[in-house]
Amino acid sequence: MKEVPISTCEREFILKAIRDRKRIDGRQTYDYRRLKVSFGMERGCCIVELGDTKVLAQVSGKIEEPKKNRPTEGSIIINLELSPMASPAFEPGRPTESGIEMNRILERNIRDSRAVDTESLCIVAGEKVWSIRADVHVLNDEGNIMDAASIAAITALAHFRRPDVTVMGEEVTIHSPEDRDPVPLSVHHMPVCVTFAFFDQGEFLLVDPNRLEERVMDGRMVVGMNMHREICTLMMSGGMLLVKEQVLRCSQIATVKVAEIIELIQKALDKDAQARQAGDKCGFAESVPANKITTNKKEPTLIDTTAAAQQASQVIQEAGPVDKPMSNMIVQAPGTVQIGEGLVNTWQVDDEDMESEEEEESRKKSVTNGREAVATSKPTERKRPVKAGEGIVSHADDSGSEEEEKVMLYQGDAEMKSTEDSTALQQPSNSDKPAKKKGKKKKAAQK
Repeated sequence: MKEVPISTCEREFILKAIRDRKRIDGRQTYDYRRLKVSFGMERGCCIVELGDTKVLAQVSGKIEEPKKNRPTEGSIIINLELSPMASPAFEPGRPTESGIEMNRILERNIRDSRAVDTESLCIVAGEKVWSIRADVHVLNDEGNIMDAASIAAITALAHFRRPDVTVMGEEVTIHSPEDRDPVPLSVHHMPVCVTFAFFDQGEFLLVDPNRLEERVMDGRMVVGMNMHREICTLMMSGGMLLVKEQVLRCSQIATVKVAEIIELIQKALDKDAQARQAGDKCGFAESVPANKITTNKKEPTLIDTTAAAQQASQVIQEAGPVDKPMSNMIVQAPGTVQIGEGLVNTWQVDDEDMESEEEEESRKKSVTNGREAVATSKPTERKRPVKAGEGIVSHADDSGSEEEEKVMLYQGDAEMKSTEDSTALQQPSNSDKPAKKKGKKKKAAQK
């Protein structure tokens, strides 16, 4: 799987920040990221965290036959593994060119510089020697793998303990850690790599480049140096040319950085040795910070707000009193209230329909209330038979309220009343006759 290419906008942004003497993660030009060294339960196992870049180193040893040209010397083997777990740019199987290059730098920096005494690894000359192997695995790639790998490898070698060996004639006895304490390796010095990234054909340089800065750099230079200011390895890559003054300047910066890194490694080794000797807990689990509620707790900081308070009071005085807006509540529907004016009805109901519905509901309520009042005012009803021609009689009492009297009509009386009404409708009224006569007189006069 190939790595996703960086966009042009992102590239220009990073380069512009570098030209302005700034870095995207807030560091200065010569600043390293946070460096942390932690050890495992077994001897010779350590993890180095350089920012978000994580590298695991594990050292092991076994007895082998020495080389014919060096019969009294053991061997140091360093293997760097770039797994796809660390970055999508790495592929399983055959190592890439960058992996082979970094592996050779590690070998030159540690083995060829004689950082570990190989003659002390000899058991029987020409027959048996110790072969020490350091496997370095990159767990996460966020830039500057070379520095993290060199720190992890040399720290793991200094932390490693090989079993003690006793030679009696031709008999070789390897003692267990319970019988005899393991023996540390003879480490003469600690070479550490410092990486410099160059931009704009060497005009700008940065220490400890991260992943994004590595993708836009023109070239880099790796300086391997120990605490005695001895250059153990030097490698330059990229299409750029450097003058002598730039190389000397980088070596002077590396001197300071190497001293700081080696001091941190020594403190980590001493702290682990004290914990193991005292029987305290140790290992990766103990080095991981516990995520508690108070992990990011900070002490309160006093801030002087006198100037801000004075400015605020001055602004309030200049502004003067503020008129409070009066808001009118409009009842849109039963159970809803609209505050303010000019808002659109969002209830999908026309205002006219809403008003008519409200009036009808209020009228129904008034009629219902009137009926209830009548029923409550007259609990008993008087029924009596009436004759034809009688209707509903209403009378007013002293209080001025009218009460309706219910009248029962018999069937014969109802039929008689309906017959009289129909007869009255068929016969013309007497008031129509004089009107007709007047109309005839007017016609005669006209003739």
